[in-house]
Amino acid sequence: MKQFLIVILLFASFSAKSQTISEANSKRLQKMEDSIKSFATDIVTADEWIDRFRADSFFTRGLVRALLIPNSFYYNFDSLPISKLLAPDSSFKIFTWQVMKDFSYYRQRGAIQMRTEDGSLKLFPLFDISDFTSYPNDSTRDNRHWIGAIYYKIILKSFNNKKYYTLLGSDENDEKSNKKWIEVLSFDAGGNPQFGGKFFSYPLNDVTKPKQPVARFCLEYKKDAGVRMNYDQRYDAIIFDHLTSEGDDPNNKYSLIPYGDYEGFRWVNGLWKFLSNPFANVIFDDKQSAFPAPILDEKGKVNEKKLLEQSKKNMQKSPKDQY
Repeated sequence: MKQFLIVILLFASFSAKSQTISEANSKRLQKMEDSIKSFATDIVTADEWIDRFRADSFFTRGLVRALLIPNSFYYNFDSLPISKLLAPDSSFKIFTWQVMKDFSYYRQRGAIQMRTEDGSLKLFPLFDISDFTSYPNDSTRDNRHWIGAIYYKIILKSFNNKKYYTLLGSDENDEKSNKKWIEVLSFDAGGNPQFGGKFFSYPLNDVTKPKQPVARFCLEYKKDAGVRMNYDQRYDAIIFDHLTSEGDDPNNKYSLIPYGDYEGFRWVNGLWKFLSNPFANVIFDDKQSAFPAPILDEKGKVNEKKLLEQSKKNMQKSPKDQY
């Protein structure tokens, strides 16, 4: 029994060492992060599109070289102005960013870094093929046929002993509209990422949402309309703005704006099921939620007091608070 405990302790000690970055490698990573930080900034701020794309190329190559350093998974790259998300179970990280040619052309970039026992690099590059498909909602895709987005939230759910990672993302799309995406990521038996699947149930007659069946969910709306979509843990739901057309043509995605109340999805038996009122039977408290109180009452009338309060709050928000 004593020998068995010693073996366990030795194994735990070895595992702990394998899950940390040595001081030397940490310093190497810091230097490499410093060397590519300016490229990451230029992707966004460079005046000419060719300079932005050149910076993207240098940044991508530099990031991959940095990730090749043993146990880089445990390094945060805090100074890089890109999205860096860690899965709730720490099984992978996902990096996403975008490069812009002009106001009509945005291309997302990304990579999934898997956690490995020996600290070696297992990386899945993400190739955005949005411009090469007429219906991006249609099918399950691998990392080489990714529908691009900049992800800002990962939600871990499970069904039948399998894990599903729901990604919430934004996409500036083009000069007329923005998009918010809900993408379910899973891994097949070989450990390869799969994006999408039959995970969404919502009303068939709502033309503000993608025509069913869909493998991923998207809200497309008027540029700079400030549509919110996020996961609220207190309600265990993805909550988003209910959209309406300001031109009385809901088929025109460029005209869709927030209506004043909210809709959502809740995970039930392996599906994100639609909620027409995610706050039903709940006493709403602004201090308990990332979302403001509904502006419309139960009869659909505008609560003028709530509308005024929310308008004041919106004017004080930074762009990142709109997620």
